[in-house]
Amino acid sequence: MRSSNPVFSRRGFSRDTGYAGFNAPPQAGGPAAPPYAGANPYAQGGNPYAADATNPYAQGQQHVTHAPPQYTPQTRPMTMDDVVARTAMTLGTVVAGATVGWIFLTGSLGFAFGAGLVATVLAVVQSFKRKPSPALILSYAALEGLFLGALSGFINDLPKMNGAPMQAVLGTLAVFVAMLVAYKTRIVRVTARFTRFVLIAAMGFFLLSAVNLLFMVFGGGDGLGFRSGGLGILFGIVGVVLGALFLAMDFKQVEDGVTYGAPREESWLAAFGLTMTLVWIYVEMLRLISILRGD
Repeated sequence: MRSSNPVFSRRGFSRDTGYAGFNAPPQAGGPAAPPYAGANPYAQGGNPYAADATNPYAQGQQHVTHAPPQYTPQTRPMTMDDVVARTAMTLGTVVAGATVGWIFLTGSLGFAFGAGLVATVLAVVQSFKRKPSPALILSYAALEGLFLGALSGFINDLPKMNGAPMQAVLGTLAVFVAMLVAYKTRIVRVTARFTRFVLIAAMGFFLLSAVNLLFMVFGGGDGLGFRSGGLGILFGIVGVVLGALFLAMDFKQVEDGVTYGAPREESWLAAFGLTMTLVWIYVEMLRLISILRGD
């Protein structure tokens, strides 16, 4: 089932076959599949990009044996360099937009929030597209950067908040490095059960955030108190931890795509996912620091 939430629906490279092995048929003559084997993105023995009848990336290779696959320019598989280059380009666009937003839009939060809203719409559109669109992804990054820059500049000018955005940036980098090390050393293992847990927890987190926002809009004050005091600190920590867990899922996506020969264009999808997750962690980190320094 595809979620309308861009954070959920972007999980997985192939829009046709699902998340790295969804809908993969069982081996003929093999043991009976467990209940989730047909939709398990991490089931052992299943190559989501293997040359079989259901693989859109294996055209013309079904009968090739004992020889490396021959890729045309249109089907060249993505590499780690592709992912790194496109992620750097996307994050660089976010930073450039944030610089403009910080300098010119700190006093125009209405325009900045408008840019953030449009960025969210673009993210949702990309999540439902069958193929990644570089123009759409870079447009999202630029507008998201404008929003983050203006918001960060505004918070930085508040009493006792000077330097808070830089602390949030450093905190985001620390979370990224820590999760990368944990993933590479297999301290964190992304399995089907791990994925289900993270998605369910994230849906609960977003639901509580939406309810809190409604109470703030119609009831005034701080709503249910999820964004201030001790409860706000706890909620902020949960948000950062969820973002870190989504990073692990992003790393798994990239690893599977490189290992199994996803098309090169899918590196844009990997860059899009990593950028969205890092933006999420930064926003939650900035909110958490603001609560801690405000109290």
